[in-house]
Amino acid sequence: RPIPAGELTSRHYLVIPRSHGFASSSQTLDVFELLRNHSRIRYVETENYYLIPIRSVTTEHFEGEVYNLEVAEEHQYLANFFLVKNCQNWLSSQALRDPAARVHPTIISAEQIVELAKRYGARAVVSSYNEPLITAEWAVEIFKLAKAEGLLCGFVSNGNATPEVLDYLRPWMECYKVDLKSMSQKNYQYLGGRLENVLETIKMAYERGFWVEIVTLLVPGWNTSDDELRAAAEFIASVSPDIPWHVTAFHKDYKMQEPDNTTPDILMRAAEIGKEAGLHYVYAGNLPGQVGDLENTYCPNCRTLLIERYGYVILEYRLTGEGTCPNCGTKIPGIWPKDPQEVRRGGEDLWFLRRPRVISRR
Repeated sequence: RPIPAGELTSRHYLVIPRSHGFASSSQTLDVFELLRNHSRIRYVETENYYLIPIRSVTTEHFEGEVYNLEVAEEHQYLANFFLVKNCQNWLSSQALRDPAARVHPTIISAEQIVELAKRYGARAVVSSYNEPLITAEWAVEIFKLAKAEGLLCGFVSNGNATPEVLDYLRPWMECYKVDLKSMSQKNYQYLGGRLENVLETIKMAYERGFWVEIVTLLVPGWNTSDDELRAAAEFIASVSPDIPWHVTAFHKDYKMQEPDNTTPDILMRAAEIGKEAGLHYVYAGNLPGQVGDLENTYCPNCRTLLIERYGYVILEYRLTGEGTCPNCGTKIPGIWPKDPQEVRRGGEDLWFLRRPRVISRR
């Protein structure tokens, strides 16, 4: 189980996934070779991990700004060989009410937010947790400045909008992502919402020209029946078959330790149902490398691979500057850079994904 950094002792282990080596822009190391060539390193080998005992733990006092590494639903990454678990969603939503968060809100102006975005090379400014619709005026204040600097603006929302607020937001933002949590009113009532409001928001946002994408977090036994998945897919397709549908995996975290984690098979089954319903762009998310080709974008006309991904990393980008398929010229709906060279690729740092090696042990 994950150990909070403040509780780490020499009784614990450094955890390295067996499936991936360690890669950075300056060096690449194979974990197996590292362990084999350093006989002094004691380690335990399991099916999925190398577990290396921690010899000692030290802390270093630091004063200054610390920027959290932002991750979405998977919440795991390698940092100096440590497998780090980070629930950004929990930290963002509970900082004001759970003392365990150990963080405090930062007072910041709209001008400072846009300046930070420019300083760190951001391409977009997006309002999210908790629900951005309740602070729409604050978002517009930021978006006005952000758009003047050429930044893309958007919302990540639970989809309980009114026509008035969408009209108010539309001049200042382009993208609107909606969490469609279920196609059951009973499930929505349990969460404190109304399904009909969310469905209407999706339709209204699309009609107003927002670039709309839909995400459904699949929770085993709660919203994963074939009938419910088919209803979600058919509804989205009825609005537009070009709306991307992301089906993502639930994992146990914070106070929700039930049910079981979502498996790749559940994601792939949902994606297949989405395709059968006529959706052109269905993605299985947050289980990188475990869902076949469902992380990639293909031309719906000729099936040419247009964008190859591993998690959030773009390995290949083949769209033209006009956002068309280079093979058949089909216009691919979306918001694309005019210069394909602007797309940041991460292929060099993920060489181990493309060059699998078989290591035999004596």
